[in-house]
Amino acid sequence: MNMIKSFFASESGAVTVDWVVLTGAMVGVGIAAAAAVSTGITGLTDDLAANLGAQVTNPND
Repeated sequence: MNMIKSFFASESGAVTVDWVVLTGAMVGVGIAAAAAVSTGITGLTDDLAANLGAQVTNPND
């Protein structure tokens, strides 16, 4: 009975739970930031591709 009380009173697992929650939150923020930036990057690369495609090159130069 004493072992059960000491097991439930122990806080060593609580630190692990805190780290798991914090790590999950950081991963979520990273995914949200990547999703927010991806639309702007897609538009920028499309504009860049159109600009480079419109360049006229003269192979005789």
